[in-house]
Amino acid sequence: MVWSLQTPSALTDSQFVQWSKLLEERTGIQLSAQQKTLLQSQVAMRMRELGCSDYNQYYQQVTDGLSGLMEWSILVDRLTVKETSFFRHRPSLEYVRRFIQNRINNRELQGSFDIWSVGCASGEEPYSLAMVANDCFELAALAPYYGVTAMDISNAALGQARTGVYATRKLEQLHPDEVARYFRRTDNGNFQVVEKLRDRVCFSHGNVTRIGSMPPVNMDVIFCQNLLVYFRRWLRRDILNAFAERLKPGGVLIIGLGESVDWEHPSLKRVVGTEVQAYIRDQRQE
Repeated sequence: MVWSLQTPSALTDSQFVQWSKLLEERTGIQLSAQQKTLLQSQVAMRMRELGCSDYNQYYQQVTDGLSGLMEWSILVDRLTVKETSFFRHRPSLEYVRRFIQNRINNRELQGSFDIWSVGCASGEEPYSLAMVANDCFELAALAPYYGVTAMDISNAALGQARTGVYATRKLEQLHPDEVARYFRRTDNGNFQVVEKLRDRVCFSHGNVTRIGSMPPVNMDVIFCQNLLVYFRRWLRRDILNAFAERLKPGGVLIIGLGESVDWEHPSLKRVVGTEVQAYIRDQRQE
């Protein structure tokens, strides 16, 4: 890898507008002026790796044909990967637990129980969902007939997620018994998700802003937290409407608290409560 000794200068306001517009067009993510430093640091880091010191020149490179798309895929990994951890928001995960337990207790399971983790980053969220589902099926002494589909725009994050290997600090929100049941310690001191759980999670590359072009597979649970906040209000609404259409009758959509406070859908009813922002789809099959 070639490193340039010359550090790129600061992004001008017009260059920031140019780069942030490109990011929004291709990912839907909207950057505020306060995030200029973040954008500059990630772009400049990649430019140094390539031995490039001119933002305009690099912009032309990432927008030029097939080679530009390949370079963009590398850059977008730097710009979109978010810090996360297992059971980052436990109240939402515990809501999913109660939801599955009620389905089992009321004998409402029909076929497989399907969960969709949208914006899964490096995998902590979908594995957390798989732990919850597995707990419920084991408690009920049922065969684990469930699956988690995990989607993200970052190929690098997905690659890490598929290994299921994490540093100790990522497990800080877990209870000791959860760590004991669902992880094994690796030779270098990290922790790997056990195979029976990894087999239940399917990681796939996708852009949530292109959800309309995705196969209309219906889900029992759609879990999307800490993602919608990066999009404009109209785009959040479109994404949420698409989620609603991909829920099975009686299915639940869970988003981050406050990510969309005024959204409504004729087929969904918001769950009353202050700890979780969830919506239940009408039981009637349309």
